[in-house]
Amino acid sequence: MRLGVLDIGSNTVHLLLVDAHPGARPVPFASHKRPLSLVQYLEPDGSINDAGQHELTEFVLEAWEFAARHKAEDLLAFCTSAIREATNGPEVLARVKHETTVTLQELTGSEEASMTFFAVRRWHGWGAGPILNLDIGGGSFEMAFGQDELPEVATSVPLGASRLTRDWLSEDPPSAKSVKELRRYIRATLKPAVREFDGLGRANVVAGTSKTFRSLARIAGAAPSAAGPYVKRELQASDLGVWAQRISAMKAEDRLHLPGVSEARAHQLLAGALVAEAALELFKFKKLRICPWALREGLILRRLDQLVFSGPLELAPHLAPPQAVEAAV
Repeated sequence: MRLGVLDIGSNTVHLLLVDAHPGARPVPFASHKRPLSLVQYLEPDGSINDAGQHELTEFVLEAWEFAARHKAEDLLAFCTSAIREATNGPEVLARVKHETTVTLQELTGSEEASMTFFAVRRWHGWGAGPILNLDIGGGSFEMAFGQDELPEVATSVPLGASRLTRDWLSEDPPSAKSVKELRRYIRATLKPAVREFDGLGRANVVAGTSKTFRSLARIAGAAPSAAGPYVKRELQASDLGVWAQRISAMKAEDRLHLPGVSEARAHQLLAGALVAEAALELFKFKKLRICPWALREGLILRRLDQLVFSGPLELAPHLAPPQAVEAAV
């Protein structure tokens, strides 16, 4: 069966279609995405402005049509911190549903961390033992730890790379003072969250998910994505410290010459590096392992597990032919 997952993140809006069935690994079939930093559309009062809402609605319509054209049987549509923390988040969700018929499910920070952890556990298996997973998004930073399929602790803090860049690193390149102040803020925000993990034991595997971690690992010497998902990729804390220092002296346009850095990520790479560096320091680990599965895969795998008990799917309402939707209205 063909399943779709529509991810409305803070940096990117992304539809992933996979072919899968219960008990099998999901195999990517097609992908449709667009850089869309909703954080950049925030007004001073924390609301997403009309231009941002229009861009979002247009993409959801594109994704709906893409999924229908490729005969997806089910579409999981969700949003994370950018809409979750917007002051007009409910109004934005209502507008998207009204104009596209697609209902975006709003995930809490804890749910986002838990579902990402679930994917990491499935990727590494039971033999990995206790896992600590770290995920740097555009608007928030998620952490989760556990020995089972779902974590014992899953938490989220507002330390997304795009958010921090907007709020703290307005200059290009940033001043030494702004970098120092951001480092101090990151550690002050992280320390209480890290204390939630006290007494849980030591992780056998520290995993890093998200494009930010993949980019940082790549510039530190990890294999490119073209080498495939099964190549072991690690990010050493020592390398991270060196590169954070180097990146802080670069303009965004110069960062584009680094391997694995896209135009959409170049501006926020430093903020992501500072969060990663602080997290490894506070959790007292010297390295982490890059995991290719994250939130989208976690939601797909969870949906497949549900099908074991609920049986075959009927065509999702989102994916009905347009004329059928018009008739229903």
